Amino acid sequence: MLKVMREDDFIVSKTDLKGRITYTNKIFMEMAEYSEAELLGQPHNIIRHPDMPKAVLKYLWDTIRTKEEVFAFVINKTKNGNAYWVYANVTPSLDAKGNILGYYSVRRKPNPKALEIIIPLYKKMLEVEKSDGVDASFKILTDILAEKGVDYDELIISIQE
Repeated sequence: MLKVMREDDFIVSKTDLKGRITYTNKIFMEMAEYSEAELLGQPHNIIRHPDMPKAVLKYLWDTIRTKEEVFAFVINKTKNGNAYWVYANVTPSLDAKGNILGYYSVRRKPNPKALEIIIPLYKKMLEVEKSDGVDASFKILTDILAEKGVDYDELIISIQE
């Protein structure tokens, strides 16, 4: 079953440097169908859906490790095998000296029109990923960006609006 976020919902979580969940809000628990005790200390990929291209997740992690924020459309898997889409903003949390302490993510309901673009793109990326690997999968995305003359952030933010 595909779950859909409410318009005013915000899913919030924090992780440590290794991606283990250190904070989760009530809406995260509700959408993911896990209790707080089941989530805290677990790797954030506990909710990774098999329909999520590894190439997008690699880009996300590569970006936030450089102290930059990233926006992405993500499909997540719930404890009970359901799924839900989010429009995620992931940001590194920095100390006073600029060192990364962990990561902070706020997710909201994605624009349905954006998903009409993202779902077929992710499906194509997954097909290529299975046969030719993550780099070949990411090339599909970079080819689209080059064709449209935009960078990743411009594309993702523009289709969410």
